[in-house]
Parts: sequence; C-alpha cells; structure tokens
Amino acid sequence: MAETADFSAAARMRIDKWLWAARFYKTRSLAAQAISAGHVRLAGQAVKAARELQVGVSLEIAVGDSVWSVVVRGLNAQRRPAVEAQQLYEETEDSRARRLAQQEARRLAPVPGSDLRGRPTKKARRLIRGFNDNF
Repeated sequence: MAETADFSAAARMRIDKWLWAARFYKTRSLAAQAISAGHVRLAGQAVKAARELQVGVSLEIAVGDSVWSVVVRGLNAQRRPAVEAQQLYEETEDSRARRLAQQEARRLAPVPGSDLRGRPTKKARRLIRGFNDNF
C-alpha cells in the first residue's frame, strides 16, 4: 500500500524553494533567477525569491514557452520524485488546455531545423557554402 506524503510540515516557505521542490526548475538558483526576471507571478503580481508562499495561493509560472497557472496545494521543503511533486500544486483547466494546444501546434508545425542534430556533414557544408555564395 502506498504511503501518502505529508505536505503540511511547514505553514510557509520561500517561493524559490517551493518552485524547486515542485520541480518547475532544476535548482533553487534557477528558480530565483526566473523570479527576478519576472517569470513567476503571485496572484498577478511580480514577487521576490524570498517571498513566503502559503497553501491556496495562485501562481503563474513561465517555463520556456509554456505558462503554467497553478494553485498551491502543499508545501514540502525537500525535493521529492515527480509523482509526489505534482501533488504540491493543481493546474487550472485553462492552463492545461493552453499547454496542450501549444504542444499540438509544435507537433504539427515544428520549428525549421529542429530535426537537425550535431555538426553538418562535409556534403551539407558544401551545400551551405554554395547557397551562401549565391547571395
């Protein structure tokens, strides 16, 4: 039988630490950089990394091209597996629909050159050089 995690250990915690524990960012310093760059908003307002977070508040988090709208459901000071980290927040239906639409659009119309990997081959370099010389 699976154990249920106790996320109510702390009543408040720093927002950068929560973003790291909820696995939105790989490190706390990346979370703090995103906050200072304005990619994280608490109830529509820009915040600082040291701002204390409580259960029940809504966050807007920009990660890459995706914008997540989530409601904080739990606080956990430790970074746990992804399954447990997803229990720390609840994504809104609008946010989920928007992200799925973006994923579908990227799948149907990929960015040109996204399928290229690594350095060009000798033949590809010659074609590139020939193309650039014509202009």
